[in-house]
Amino acid sequence: MENYFEILSQCPLFDGIEQSDLNSMIACLDGKTIDVPKGSPVFLEGTPARFVGVVLSGTVQVVREDYYGNRSIMAILQPGELFAEVFSFAGLETMPVSVIAIKDSEVLLLDCRRILTSCSNSCHFHSLLLKNLLQGMAQKNLALSRKIRYMSQKSTKEKLMAYLLDQAKQQGSTEFVISFDRQALADYLGVERSAMSAEIGKLKNSGRIDTRGAWFCIKHAGSSTELQ
Repeated sequence: MENYFEILSQCPLFDGIEQSDLNSMIACLDGKTIDVPKGSPVFLEGTPARFVGVVLSGTVQVVREDYYGNRSIMAILQPGELFAEVFSFAGLETMPVSVIAIKDSEVLLLDCRRILTSCSNSCHFHSLLLKNLLQGMAQKNLALSRKIRYMSQKSTKEKLMAYLLDQAKQQGSTEFVISFDRQALADYLGVERSAMSAEIGKLKNSGRIDTRGAWFCIKHAGSSTELQ
């Protein structure tokens, strides 16, 4: 686990916790690491909602499917990011989403019951963990609000531009790289890939954006009226 101390120190759950305490803390939380090959699940929808995960290496995505099997990507997570805590601590019996590795990945799983309950050793980090957990969940609620705002736009073009303009603002540059490939971006925005690709082509041809793969450049966003 020492090999991942730098990654763990970047995880919001462990903010303020000394590296010297990490080994004993993870043991107290019944932590275990698992290797997840590309395309394999960390969790599947319907499995018990018991564990909180931290990505140690690779990349995983959180996916929700509706009754008809239509897929929506809720998040793509990189090393140091936390997942499944909202569902585990909400008291749900089972997971309403699946978590799938999109690269060969290694994941740390922590027993949520150990986080919520102080152990017999009265470890001093439990109160700090809970504080970090609440703050992290609040930040994820903000991220969900942003996604709802994107999806509430009327057209595919408006959804796409709302997302791209937010990315430019968050990354502080008109040039930026997104974490989604084209299919994943379409799933995230809740649109058809072909329709989204067509709008990207139109925006590029009109000089509003430039793009190569995951790289985008905002050249001229246009007004809200122009985007109708």
